[in-house]
Parts: sequence; C-alpha cells; structure tokens
Amino acid sequence: MTILSAADIPSIALLYKLRKLPPTPPAHPLPTTHTPPTPAPRPSSTLNARLAVLRGDITHLAVDAVVNAANRSLLGGGGVDGAIHRAAGPQLQRACRALGGCATGSAKMTAAYGLPCRHVIHAVGPVYELGDGPRSAALLAGCYARSLALAAGAGCRSVAFSAISTGVYGFPSREAAPVALGAIRRFLEGPEGEGIDKVVIVTFEMKDVDAYNEFIPLYFPPVLEEETTAPTAETDRAKRETDAQLEAEAEAVANELPSAPTSDPSDAGRAGKKQKHDGA
Repeated sequence: MTILSAADIPSIALLYKLRKLPPTPPAHPLPTTHTPPTPAPRPSSTLNARLAVLRGDITHLAVDAVVNAANRSLLGGGGVDGAIHRAAGPQLQRACRALGGCATGSAKMTAAYGLPCRHVIHAVGPVYELGDGPRSAALLAGCYARSLALAAGAGCRSVAFSAISTGVYGFPSREAAPVALGAIRRFLEGPEGEGIDKVVIVTFEMKDVDAYNEFIPLYFPPVLEEETTAPTAETDRAKRETDAQLEAEAEAVANELPSAPTSDPSDAGRAGKKQKHDGA
C-alpha cells in the first residue's frame, strides 16, 4: 500500500505542463444539461496550483481531510463509503452514530481513526432524479461548499474529495463534475478558502475521469506562458534547460504515483438503497 501526501499529488498546473490533462474542452462535447459559466473563469496559476485530480484510492491519502460520499445515516454503506469505514475501523461508525445522521446537501466531520488522514468529512449527496436537475445540482454544490467550510474551520490545508453522488445515487458524471468544480472554485476564491493549499479530486471510474478531464479546462483553464521581453540567445537557452529539468522532475513524480485501481469495493448498491429508503 502506497500512502500519498498532498505534496506527492501533482497539481493540474503540473498536469497541464506535462500534457497529461487536455488544455481545452472537447470541440464537440456530448449533449448535457450543463450551462457554461458566465463570464468564463479566468486562467489563474495560483488556483491551478491548488487543485489536483487523481485516479486512485482515497483511503491511501495522508491529507488533512478526506470527504466521504456518505448516506444520511452516516453509518457506512457500499462503494467508497464502505471502503472508508473498513479502513478507518469500528471507531468511525461509533463516532458517526453519535452525530445522529446528516441532511442531504450537507456534511459533518469526525476524526479519521485508522486512516492516514486526520479527519473524515461525511457529505450526503442527493439521489439524482430526472426532471429535478436544478435542485439536485444545488444540493450537490452544498455538499462541496459545506465540506470545504468544515475543513477550513478545522485548520485543514489539504482536502480530498471522492466523486459524490455519481455512483449508485445516479448523478450523471458530466453534470456532477461542473457542479463540483464550480463550487470548489468559488470557495477557493473566497475569504474562507485562503487557508486551503490543495483540493484533490479523487476519481475511480472512467466516467468520472472523463468528466473531469472535460470540465477542468473550462473551470480552471491553463495559463498560457507569455514572454514579457524579447529573448536573447542566452536567456532562451537557459529557459529551455530550466524547462527540461522541471519537466524531467515532474515526470518522475507523476511516474511514481500508484496505478489506478482495477476492482470496485463490494456491496456497491447498499448505500443508495438506504438513502432512497430514508427519503433523500
């Protein structure tokens, strides 16, 4: 088991530089109910250095807080929720039981117990229903905003999110990703977000990977390098040498990341059934 710290996870600024993240959305995207943000978000090297995306196992991250895709009972379920509870141990369920559940669209925090992170934030995403997209989007955005507020209030500098509601709760990944990215950007740009150094989006299924690859360039566009002065032969050579060194170091970091998971946690349907039973 490889444990990754926040510093081990490349930011999207680095992924853009390594050409491991597309710099623009697809020219002909598939249809979606998503409406592009207006005005279009401006490129920001500062924000791009504070966002990361990783396909991997969220229970192996030594960040300050991981955000669990929980059900309303907070007592564990299937998928990522079950994996987090198993890795944390029985103390986590006892702590969650004391919280008395959580409303859809909100989140609550506990200690992490057996996990390598410090805190677990339990966010209850909505069960997606056709014809009720705006309400579902508002509840999902609330999960991200509340989770980040809890993390900032606890002094967390790094936060890792699982893909909330895109599993058995049925939220289409290509509609959930822009909601998540918009909420994250708004928080990082606000006064509460000043204390957060890195937000990591942890994906598992390829549908989530593809969705974030499509929408990250829209909400966190790359910064184009511009020359402010005419380069001389010496400065041009030095820049090439520096860029080559940085790229080699960055490539080495990226290559050390663990392989993407190939198997899904068991009991994948239990959490969704429970939340539906609870009336979310």
